[in-house]
Amino acid sequence: MCGLFVSRKGGISLSIDVEVYDDNLEKAIKVLKKKMQLAGVQKELKTRRFFEKPSVKRRRKMQEAERRRRKARRRMRRI
Repeated sequence: MCGLFVSRKGGISLSIDVEVYDDNLEKAIKVLKKKMQLAGVQKELKTRRFFEKPSVKRRRKMQEAERRRRKARRRMRRI
């Protein structure tokens, strides 16, 4: 059993566990990377690398929300 524990500011924590079968570490690392990507760990680390001004942070969050809304609208049109 292999695990990754990432502590975030504000007391929120994330634990990702990956099981290793038959000493296949390459497969376990691949699964771990995929889980980290889906959890958004890499994106979070990238944004926290440097200080982000509150105005820039607000603008980025608004753009992300708009992107999610457009994506949801596209999904609704397909149905």
